[in-house]
Amino acid sequence: MDYTDTLDYLFSRLPMFQRIGPAAYKDNLDNTLLLGNYYNNPHRMFKTIHVAGTNGKGSVSHMLAAVLQSAGYKTGLYTSPHLSDFRERIRINGEMISTDDVMEWVEDFREKNEEWGIEPSFFELTVAMAFDYFARQQVDIAVVEVGLGGRLDSTNIITPEVSVITNIGMDHTALLGDTIEKISFEKAGIIKAGIPVVVGTTQQETMKVFNEAAALKLAPLFFADREYSVDYALSDMEGNQLLSVRKDGQTLFPQLKLDLKGMYQQKNLPAVLKTVELLRQMDWEISDEHLLNGLANAKRMTGLQGRWQILGYNPLLVCDTVHNAEGMSEVVKQIMQTPFERLHFVIGIVSDKDAGKLLSLLPDSAEYYFTRADIPRAMDEKELARLAGQFNLHGTVYSSVEKAFNVARNRAGANDMVFVGGSNFVVAEIL
Repeated sequence: MDYTDTLDYLFSRLPMFQRIGPAAYKDNLDNTLLLGNYYNNPHRMFKTIHVAGTNGKGSVSHMLAAVLQSAGYKTGLYTSPHLSDFRERIRINGEMISTDDVMEWVEDFREKNEEWGIEPSFFELTVAMAFDYFARQQVDIAVVEVGLGGRLDSTNIITPEVSVITNIGMDHTALLGDTIEKISFEKAGIIKAGIPVVVGTTQQETMKVFNEAAALKLAPLFFADREYSVDYALSDMEGNQLLSVRKDGQTLFPQLKLDLKGMYQQKNLPAVLKTVELLRQMDWEISDEHLLNGLANAKRMTGLQGRWQILGYNPLLVCDTVHNAEGMSEVVKQIMQTPFERLHFVIGIVSDKDAGKLLSLLPDSAEYYFTRADIPRAMDEKELARLAGQFNLHGTVYSSVEKAFNVARNRAGANDMVFVGGSNFVVAEIL
């Protein structure tokens, strides 16, 4: 079995949420626990940080990993979904797992599973692969991003140093619940007995849920944005953000450099800062120099892609994996603060999202290029255009992301902006 065969097995023969949606979702941890037992519970062999949330959990995970790497710790990073390469999901010190390691692990599993008889989902098997790889490579710590929800997510067998929950929004409502409170309950499922919890964004609807969940587990609870405030100062010559950071009213860093360019990262940073503070209290050796270096080089050190990623200039080409209303609201703010003559917006979404809520946030002054990613979950581009018309959003329809992007880029003038978003899978196809 070569690497192509291995990927075919993972992507085509296992239920995969990213492709087929809720049909691949498992509402229990049975397979994950079985796999853990069969591989001698590798998740118990290294320290972890667990990160959940609706928006921002990927960015927070990468920033934390970069800081830990900068401090000299051998750092695993598990994230999802991938954009260009399956191996993006599993990294150590920024380096992706090798193709040989993936092939060998999957082949070994398939042979052993003739006896075990487990029928895992794509995500369950990928989590097992990551934890086993981190254990065998003897990482000091791994930053583990929740895939979906928290309580029933396959990653939720770890006992972390710190649990982190970023902001909560209305996403995956068919699986997690149709209110912010219900979704928060699922995210709060990562809270463990006695383990400190960092909530990145204080939201009135979620406070009671998190307070009650933490109290039941005797877990110290911290709302990071109540302690740390982050404001934009200016940008350097490379476009990196220089941020003013204050804690309890006192300036900690007048110009903290962050190489992640999305303005919404200012809302993610307090969770990172509070988590680092707690790790220091546990005797993890992380100096200010480590912190500043990791944040200044987070993208380079961890390989993060798809967050306000600039692909080119003249015209300005930007992509972002934003895929729900809460995230799109932040992205639209940044778009409208970016200088351009005309805005060209390439958009595709998946059919199980609240398309109307997302579309209602978009500027009606843009030229739209409605398209669909090459996955079964993608909303039909004609249906997307029809819905968009109800919000006075108009443009043309394209059967592939590549066609839509190429037309938008060719039509755009040197002073225009081309933005690509609406789905992880749309961004993946142009990367």
